[in-house]
Amino acid sequence: MRFKHAAITLAIVSSFAAGALVSPFLPHAMPSAHAAAAPMTPHVIDLAAMKNEDLPLRPNSQLRTLTVFSTADGSIALQSGTVPKHTHQQNDEVQYILEGSGSMWVGSERKEFKPGSLIVIPRGSAHGGATASYRALAIKLPLPVAGDTQQID
Repeated sequence: MRFKHAAITLAIVSSFAAGALVSPFLPHAMPSAHAAAAPMTPHVIDLAAMKNEDLPLRPNSQLRTLTVFSTADGSIALQSGTVPKHTHQQNDEVQYILEGSGSMWVGSERKEFKPGSLIVIPRGSAHGGATASYRALAIKLPLPVAGDTQQID
């Protein structure tokens, strides 16, 4: 069990370290993504007050998502519902489950999740296909670009 916790911790640290190392070069590689991010301002976002109906429904999906914070280095979105299995080739993703429980594909295995679960999804790893609706914070590093999501049949 300790090995599993150490592996998860290492995966989280590695994902964030990779984002931190690559992020200084992103404005040069993707100037349009850098320009699209709004300047950061101090503020408080009451996620608990947001209802599922406040989150836009994504096309051809049962997923509702709202980006609540974004910089040139990454984004944080509040998500609700389910999404078909897919990958991101240019983004690492970390999901923190706020509500709901069930199972979803993470890599090549189906994994159980519950409130408090932290799901680490390195770029290129299949994920999604949850058996239950859930509500999560989704952190993507670096900032997502259009067309990066690839559906898996």
